[in-house]
Amino acid sequence: MGRRPLRFVDDALSSLLTRAAYNLSLPFMTTIEKHGMSSTEWRIMATLSEGDGLTIGQLADSVMAKQPTVSKIIDRMTKAGWVQRLPGKIDKRHTTLHTTKHGKELVQHLLQLHHQTEARVLQQFSTEETMELKAILRRLIAGKTESAEHQGSVGTRFDSSDKRSDVN
Repeated sequence: MGRRPLRFVDDALSSLLTRAAYNLSLPFMTTIEKHGMSSTEWRIMATLSEGDGLTIGQLADSVMAKQPTVSKIIDRMTKAGWVQRLPGKIDKRHTTLHTTKHGKELVQHLLQLHHQTEARVLQQFSTEETMELKAILRRLIAGKTESAEHQGSVGTRFDSSDKRSDVN
C-alpha cells in the first residue's frame, strides 16, 4: 500500500506560508482591533515606527499594498491622529509620512504586545529554529526580489485591502 500524496494545502509552499502567517498573526489581530486598527494600518504604523519620512509609494511597497489603497488608509490614519503628512526635506512637492506623538505611543505599546504574542506562538520552537526559519524566509523574499529584477518584471503586488487574504 503506497503512501497517499499530500493535499495541495498541506504541501504547496505558498499554501503553507499563508496558513502559517495566518496562524501567527491571528492572535494579534484581536489586539489591534481593540485599538480600532486594521491589519494594514498596523503594518503601516509598524513600518513607520522604524523610520519616519517615507513617501506613500515607499510605504505601499513596504506593506505590500497598492498605492491608492495606502493613500486612503493614510487619510483615515491622519484623521485618527496617528500619522501626519509633511513636505519632503529635499523636494517640497512630495509629502512624507510621519507618526504623531500619539501614533508613536500607540505603536510602541502595540509593538511590545506583538513581540509577546509572537513569543507565545513560537514557544514550541527553539531559538535556533526560529532564527533559522526567519533566515530562510528572508532568503526566499530576497530571491523573489532578485528574480523579479532579473526578469525585468515587478510582478503582481499583493492587495492587502482584500480581507480574505489580509495576512501580517
